[in-house]
Amino acid sequence: MTMIKDDFITYIHGLQDTICAAFEKADGKALFREDRWERPGGGGGKSRVIANGNVFEKGGVNTSVVHGDLPEVMAQQFGVTNSRFMACGISLVMHPLNPFVPTVHANFRYFELYEQDGTLKDSWFGGGADLTPYYLEEEDGIHFHQTFKDACDPFGTTLYPKYKKQCDEYFVNKHRNNEARGIGGIFYDYLRPNENWTATDLLRFSQANGNAFLQAYLPLVEKNKALPYTEAHKEWQMYRRGRYVEFNLIHDRGTLFGLKTNGRTESILMSLPPVARWEYDFHTTPGSPEAQLETFLQPREWAK
Repeated sequence: MTMIKDDFITYIHGLQDTICAAFEKADGKALFREDRWERPGGGGGKSRVIANGNVFEKGGVNTSVVHGDLPEVMAQQFGVTNSRFMACGISLVMHPLNPFVPTVHANFRYFELYEQDGTLKDSWFGGGADLTPYYLEEEDGIHFHQTFKDACDPFGTTLYPKYKKQCDEYFVNKHRNNEARGIGGIFYDYLRPNENWTATDLLRFSQANGNAFLQAYLPLVEKNKALPYTEAHKEWQMYRRGRYVEFNLIHDRGTLFGLKTNGRTESILMSLPPVARWEYDFHTTPGSPEAQLETFLQPREWAK
């Protein structure tokens, strides 16, 4: 699997460069700051953060390649003992300034599990992308979902519906009566080679979805970034960001994995917005644009 690992690591570093360049161009003001870091137990990463721009209030596009002895808490989760691991991936979150531009999240990752002598005993891919709007035109939601459906379909027409459903089921605040974080996208995990998928197939599938990310999101940025907005629009954005924070700190597997494996806390918590708010027992006004967004947070079919 060394070739798969090396090819994926090369891919995520190239994708990081491509995405950061595209976001800097769309913003027109702010540039990414890069921090290179090392993990005490093995490996490290490149964290790139952008802030206070014309378009992006805060965001990050991170890559990491970490390895070493599998932490005990993860060993218990996987049902193994005395194992080593390698995990590599790209993870990004962008929080726009304008409430009419959605927040977006994506990550694409690969994991290998080894015996102490280095023998590979398991490997899998995971990833996906999802959209968290504050105000939404239906056609924008359709575009985001359709782009990822078009990326998935060449590998099998059953994949997008399956991974969309998994996304709908994953990105919910269970403590908020299963309220969705946003309008979803796709989410997959533990994709292993089998009689239907070779490791190379899985690599190409992950690359296809990674390549679809900018096609899915940038048109929404360009379309909405110059729309006028009010303080009331910002207050709604901050209120919904509060729900984003709740999901990431309570339910998000990537956040929990990073913290449990002694990852870099600054990079892990990069996903949090710069400003959020909570209001006791808040309810939207019936018929308002804010109430309309809540109707979009129910699982529905977006793509054709």
